[in-house]
Amino acid sequence: MAHTTTPTPDRLSWAHDDFLLPPPNPAQRLNLTLPARDVHRLELHAALTTAGVAPMPGDREAIDHLSTLPDHVHTALHRWLTHTTRQPAPTNS
Repeated sequence: MAHTTTPTPDRLSWAHDDFLLPPPNPAQRLNLTLPARDVHRLELHAALTTAGVAPMPGDREAIDHLSTLPDHVHTALHRWLTHTTRQPAPTNS
């Protein structure tokens, strides 16, 4: 059976299925910390996307290698990427 979101004759609308989830209960959160490599990888993806550089599927290996670098290198990478989004390029007018 194929999954579809197209209304069918027996189900004309999905509107009644649209509802907000309750906020998470802080007492039920797991007390886990991510390894530095995973944190670096997630932050690098976010910084690249924010800078307007959407990672391509083939970029995963490069991002994985960059994620293994020490914290101070990762901080510099993040600073460089976020700096480019704050400073507009000079125009020659």
